[in-house]
Amino acid sequence: MKRGFAAVIALSVVSASLIIFLRQTSPDPAPAAEPVVSYRGPLAAVVSRDGKRLYVANADAGEIAVVSLEDDRRINSICLPDRPTGLVRGDDDETLYVTCAAPRSTVVVVDARLGTTRRTLPGGHTSTGPALSPDGRRLYVCNRFDNDLAVIDVQAAKEVRRIPVRREPVAAAVTPDGKSVFVANHLPAGRSDTDDTAAVVSAIDAETGETAEIRLPAGSSSLRGVCVSPNGARVYVTHVLARYNMPTTQLDRGWMNTNALSVLDAHAKTWINTVLLDEVDSGAANPWAVACTPDGRWLCVSHAGSHELSVIDTRALQARLAAAARTADEPKTIEVGKQDKSIAYHVGSRPDVPDDLSFLVGLRRRIALPGQGPRGIAVGGSKVYVTEYYSGTVAVVDLGQSDGEPIRQISLGPQPPASPDRCGEMLFHDARLCFQHWQSCASCHPDARADGFNWDLMNDGLGNPKNTRSMLLAHRTPPSMSLGVRDSAEVAVRSGIQHILFAARPESDAAAIDAYLGSLPPVPSPHLRNGGLSQAAQRGKALFLDASVGCASCHPAPLYTDRRRHDVGSAGPYDRRSEFDTPTLIECWRTAPYMHDGSFATIKELLRQARHGSTAGAVETLTPDQIDDLVAFVLSL
Repeated sequence: MKRGFAAVIALSVVSASLIIFLRQTSPDPAPAAEPVVSYRGPLAAVVSRDGKRLYVANADAGEIAVVSLEDDRRINSICLPDRPTGLVRGDDDETLYVTCAAPRSTVVVVDARLGTTRRTLPGGHTSTGPALSPDGRRLYVCNRFDNDLAVIDVQAAKEVRRIPVRREPVAAAVTPDGKSVFVANHLPAGRSDTDDTAAVVSAIDAETGETAEIRLPAGSSSLRGVCVSPNGARVYVTHVLARYNMPTTQLDRGWMNTNALSVLDAHAKTWINTVLLDEVDSGAANPWAVACTPDGRWLCVSHAGSHELSVIDTRALQARLAAAARTADEPKTIEVGKQDKSIAYHVGSRPDVPDDLSFLVGLRRRIALPGQGPRGIAVGGSKVYVTEYYSGTVAVVDLGQSDGEPIRQISLGPQPPASPDRCGEMLFHDARLCFQHWQSCASCHPDARADGFNWDLMNDGLGNPKNTRSMLLAHRTPPSMSLGVRDSAEVAVRSGIQHILFAARPESDAAAIDAYLGSLPPVPSPHLRNGGLSQAAQRGKALFLDASVGCASCHPAPLYTDRRRHDVGSAGPYDRRSEFDTPTLIECWRTAPYMHDGSFATIKELLRQARHGSTAGAVETLTPDQIDDLVAFVLSL
């Protein structure tokens, strides 16, 4: 017994000595790795039914942040499979439907209380803008690059229909009776060498799927948000209203770009009017989300470029629009505000409203937000929550507070210092660089691509408008501009700041924008099949590379441009030169219309009607089937 006990003691002493020796001779353990902190990038938000929680879709972090509104504290996060682009709350207040964008998107059904994923549903290419029917049975999802609206049966957890829409649907809203769905199409479709280029809103019968198109005024593009009034009578859509028919010689009074809200009749499915959100000497650039308060009293619009929130008196707005529908030569007195305050206001005829920078005087408050890059809006009671994309925060605006009071801000977590390309992205979307804040670079280049218009820029003389070009690969494919008048994209960026934004900025701003544009990755084409070429596209590739056809002589891989100017017989009556820069074909599925003057709506029209490429090869000898194959390949790049 004693000997056993002594042996245990001895063994313990030896073990302790060995541990001490190992600690003294072994290297220190590596410190625990610091958690990787990403940008948050809040894009959209919803408030819980009881008003106690805010759910925020953080696009860059790939998560839903759960915030307690009792103490403005982030209490949880829900990881997502891809970048979230939108979310909507279920009617049970425990379910969230989240669109996660990818070439093969997913719709994630989240248990909001438990913070877990219940299931995932397949989506289309870059799913976004989810909207739920009032009875909670149907979920509508915009598939941006498939150009359609998916209808999902929530109970059966499956897609039941795809409804084609015009071009790049980005947001949807359902009427309170569930009978109609309104879809905001981001860009105009068709040729741009006309005086009436504009985007449309798709009005869809929820039962039959039949679609009508509500055309917005000429110059309407970059649609971002849509909502229906609580009484179901009106639809509100945010967009840029470009004055693309004017030479770009000034910015005063919205000479180039104005920022607008279009009002539609939900029952008749017609356009009522378009009002400008700017003021005479102060632009309200890049309107984004739009939302009504539950009582319909106020309409809220976020401005991504000027970092503001507009709050509009809807009752007074409707009264003023009704008066504007009648031609009037004398001032009329219109009641505005719940204090029955009256303002003498000269009401013009209906066509004058989209040009009237004073139309919202007395009806709207402009509230400067503390963060940068406001995007989504969520309304809870008297409070409006605005996601601030670049700041990684949420601004809280109490509609009852007076002007000048500080705006509360909720942090969504730590963010790393902004990299050069992130700084450039912020500057590219920031209208504060511009004279009087009328526009940002993104006003003509949404998502750094193209707005679908012809602009008469001053870099090659007046009177010869050119189609807007995408910024993708611009820094790798000099020269720049359709005529190649800028030696490089770097030169074009600095010229744009000076001659389009009418600003003098430090060199560091231009260098940061260069970094951002140079970092842009191409989006995989929606025409690919399982990430590769379809059989038709494979046949088209063989034709493209065939020396007798000649496509690759001007558009060689990998950038699909020889970076030279050619005369392909495309000069028009207003052109002073006949040679134009060869554009890259990468992502050309996204950049319609085509040619320097936007005179062809599709690649097929360009090849079949214009016989584009006949100066370099034998495109005119191809059969219709071969043309279709060639188009399939080009649209897959």
